[in-house]
Amino acid sequence: MTGFRPLRISLVAAAAATLLGGAIVPSLVTPTASAAPPAADSDAAPSVAVERLIVGYKSKSAAAKSNAEAEKNTRATLKKAGHSADFERRLGTGAALIDLGDKLGQKDLDEVLAAFEANPDVAYVVPDRRVYAMAAEPNDSLYKQQWDLFESTAGMNVPGAWDKATGKGVRVAVIDTGHVAHSDVAANVIDGYDFISDTRVANDGDGRDSDAADPGDWLTAGECGTDAHGNPVPANDTSSSWHGTHVAGTVAAATNNGKGVAGIAYDATVQPVRVLGKCGGSTSDIIDAITWASGGAVQGVPDNPKPAHVINMSLGGNGACDQGTQSAIDGAAGRGTTVVVAAGNSNADAAGFTPSSCDKVISVAATNRDGSLARYSNYGDVVDIAAPGGETHVSPEDGILSTVNDGAREPGGETYKAYQGTSMAAPHIAGLAALLYQTKSGISPADVEAAIKKSARALPGTCNGGCGAGLADATATVTGKSGDPQPDPEPTPDPEPEPEPWPFPWPEPWPWPWTGGDNASTPGA
Repeated sequence: MTGFRPLRISLVAAAAATLLGGAIVPSLVTPTASAAPPAADSDAAPSVAVERLIVGYKSKSAAAKSNAEAEKNTRATLKKAGHSADFERRLGTGAALIDLGDKLGQKDLDEVLAAFEANPDVAYVVPDRRVYAMAAEPNDSLYKQQWDLFESTAGMNVPGAWDKATGKGVRVAVIDTGHVAHSDVAANVIDGYDFISDTRVANDGDGRDSDAADPGDWLTAGECGTDAHGNPVPANDTSSSWHGTHVAGTVAAATNNGKGVAGIAYDATVQPVRVLGKCGGSTSDIIDAITWASGGAVQGVPDNPKPAHVINMSLGGNGACDQGTQSAIDGAAGRGTTVVVAAGNSNADAAGFTPSSCDKVISVAATNRDGSLARYSNYGDVVDIAAPGGETHVSPEDGILSTVNDGAREPGGETYKAYQGTSMAAPHIAGLAALLYQTKSGISPADVEAAIKKSARALPGTCNGGCGAGLADATATVTGKSGDPQPDPEPTPDPEPEPEPWPFPWPEPWPWPWTGGDNASTPGA
C-alpha cells in the first residue's frame, strides 16, 4: 500500500491543496528579493583597553632563551616609558606574554609599544586583545531571500547560532524521495540507500539498492487509480517534485560558496534514504528506512556505516501512529537518533496522522511570514514546535527557498524553488537538532527536544489549536537561553473555506500524492 506522501503543499492559481489527505503541488515560482537580513558584525578590532602584550624576542637575544632575562628586559624597557610590567609566561611560539598590571588606554599603550619597538632585542610586540566569534553573513547569492532564517518577526534566528555551531561532524538522514544532483548541496551528501521495494513505485527499474538517486516522481493522469468517486488519480499529468532535495537543501546546503542558498546546519552531512516514489511510499519501507538510518539491522541490507544523529521525515499518512512505525522510532531513539517529522498539511488535529502522532518524535507545525500558524498546517497537542513553512499563495517570496531540479520528469538542470508546507518546516528543526549535536557531545533525543522547546518564543502571530512550545529560535537553543513559551491555545475555530475553486471533485482523504505542476520558472542564482 502506498499511503505515505511528502508533506509539501503549495497553492496555485487553479487549485488549493489541503495536505495531508490533500494534494501536493510544488510552488513553481521565481523568488525575488525580500527584506535584507541584519547587517553582519563588523570585523574591526574592538576599541578596548589593553592589559597584556605579546613580545617576540630576536632568536639570538638572551631574552629569547631565558625567562629571567625576558623579565629583566621587560622591566628595563617599561621603566624607560614610565610604566611597570611583569613577565607572565612563555607562549608556544617562544614569545613572552607581558602583564602590564593595569589596563592601558590608547595614549599609554602607544608609549609602551614605542618603547618595545625601540628595544634592539625585540622582533615584534602586539597587544593581547580580546577576540569574538564572528560568523559573517553568508555570501550565498540567494541568502537574502531566505526570510525563514533571519527575519526578526517570523524567522528562526539562525545566524546567531552559527557563532557556536554549523553542524560539523553531524549526520542527518533525509527519509524522502532520494536526491538529485545539485552542486549547492553535493559536497555535504554521503551515501544513502533506496528502500523502495515496489519497482513500479521506485520508477528506477529496480527495487532496493544502494543508489538513493531520485529518478523523478512524475505521474500521468489516473496512474494511481481512481478515488472513491471514480475520478482518476491524479486528475491531470504532474511533474516531478524533487522533494527530498528541497528538504536536504534546507538542512545542509553548502554556505559561503557564493551561490544559491544557505543551509541551517551547513557543515553537517545529509544521508538520502529513499522511500517515496510514484504514488507515495509504504509503511513497511519506511520502518526499515528508520531502522537502517539510525544504525539498526535490516535483513538483506548492508549495515549503515554512518548512522544518522538526526532523521527528518517530511511525509505522512492518515490515521494514528501504528505499532510498527512506533517500534521503529523507539529503536531509533534508543540508538540516540532524534526523529523530526512534519505535522501534516490538512488544517486538522495532527493526532489523526502518522508519524506526527507517534511518541519520541519532534512533530513540527508550519508558520507563515507573519509568524502565524500557516493556514494549511496541522496543529494540536501532539505538535511539539513550530518552524517556518511559508505560504506561497500570499506571495511567491513567502515560500521556503531551497535546492531542486528543473526537470519536468527525469532530472534536468539544477535550480532553486520556493515551496510551502510542513515538509519545509520539519527540516528547519532537523538542522537545528544537528547544531545541538555538535555543541553537546552525547546529547540524547529527549534532551534535543527539551532544549528546542525551552528556547522557543511565542508565535508573533496567531495560533489556533496548538503550536507546541512556539516558534523555534536557533540562537537561543544553541546558547541555552530560555524563550517565551507559547500560551495555551484558544479554542479551535471552524476552518475557513478555501478561497480558490476546486477544479474537480476532491476526495477526502486523498490517498496518493499529487507531486506535479507545469508552471516552472527559475530564479537567478
